[in-house]
Amino acid sequence: MNFEGDELKPKVFITKGPEETVALGERLAWELRPGACLALVGELGAGKTTLIKGLARGLGIPEEEVLSPSFVLVREYRRGRLPLFHVDAYRLTKPEELGEIGLEEYLLSDGITVIEWADRVPQAILPSCLKVKLEILSENERRISIF
Repeated sequence: MNFEGDELKPKVFITKGPEETVALGERLAWELRPGACLALVGELGAGKTTLIKGLARGLGIPEEEVLSPSFVLVREYRRGRLPLFHVDAYRLTKPEELGEIGLEEYLLSDGITVIEWADRVPQAILPSCLKVKLEILSENERRISIF
């Protein structure tokens, strides 16, 4: 895993496979405080759910429990040191749906809220949310920028 950048710029990580992406998520989890929010963007297969598996592992949640919430929109994991709320906004089509899934309650909770496909619901992203952009560089390499 390579780190490029400094404190004045987004932190940019290059991971060379899923295990490094999971390790980055695990490391990031130790930096998060109750009520933290992460807004993830990246194309299909960029590693969003893989990064969330690492967040789960860092929170003490078995990473094998983490599944993409595509068909249920939100998955809750409460077995760690902090709850993890995993939201998938890909299938949302109108702003009212955000209220229907209870996004505001998750964002105001003491857990960690992670929103995949956050670019589809920009109105829901709090200014305090960390923005995480995942880009595919090659079959195994990913550029992960944290703003």
